[in-house]
Amino acid sequence: MKIINKVAELKATVGEARKAGRIIGLVPTMGALHAGHQSLVDRARKECDVVVVSVFLNPTQFNNKEDLRTYPRTAEADAALLESRGVDIAFMPTVEEMYPEPDTRVFHLGPVAEVMEGAYRPGHFNGVCQVVSKLFAMVEPDRAYFGEKDFQQIAVIRAMVKQLGFNLEIVPCPCIREDDGLAKSSRNVRLTPVVRKVAPAIYRTLKESLRFAEDHTVQQTHDWVVTTLNAYPEMEVEYFSICHGITLQPVSAWDESDDIVGCITVYCGDVREIDNIRYK
Repeated sequence: MKIINKVAELKATVGEARKAGRIIGLVPTMGALHAGHQSLVDRARKECDVVVVSVFLNPTQFNNKEDLRTYPRTAEADAALLESRGVDIAFMPTVEEMYPEPDTRVFHLGPVAEVMEGAYRPGHFNGVCQVVSKLFAMVEPDRAYFGEKDFQQIAVIRAMVKQLGFNLEIVPCPCIREDDGLAKSSRNVRLTPVVRKVAPAIYRTLKESLRFAEDHTVQQTHDWVVTTLNAYPEMEVEYFSICHGITLQPVSAWDESDDIVGCITVYCGDVREIDNIRYK
């Protein structure tokens, strides 16, 4: 595996592979890699000739400076994991390398970027689009791999790809979970032991809501999930949106679409956990 820190070297190395007609896969990450990231890498390894993984903690997508400060940083372990999974290139730039000048671009991506995370984390998706568009321009991948835990992020990136005219395939990959159902997340290491024990109730409640929804309305299902989770002293639901799986706009009835997803964000202590479940 080749570890690259400079944009120019990345472009040159990937350019040689592209000239040779090789299929290039990109897995963008912010580091602190876990089994969820590993699953993306493994999928890319199966489908592509050259696998590039970026490890870059992008400051422009953090609207909360404390969240950025406390985000885990495990560069050596990340590199070891990527090498063990047969990655060809690990791109690990500095902030100065990625942003030699301030990125002042403002993306207007429409309704998919304005609800849920877009509403509760102002500027977050603009930062995501800044860094991901830079990576797409640098690597020019044939395919880019993202985890479905970040369900809304995939929709936003697809909108950005369409708007900017990138010629690549966005490949969504299933959410990877702990044995007790908690979605794998780099932030999970920040959960206290007490909170870690109750956090699996998020996914457990979402799964139970599938049965509840069979004979209850959308609003009743929403309220039941929120009430159930808020009953835990250690947890507080920030939002739960039952929405159209493509537009991400809220639905009011189950028959509005044959593609309905529930997206949730819950504060577990001071750690913000996201998850989702498909109703239809």
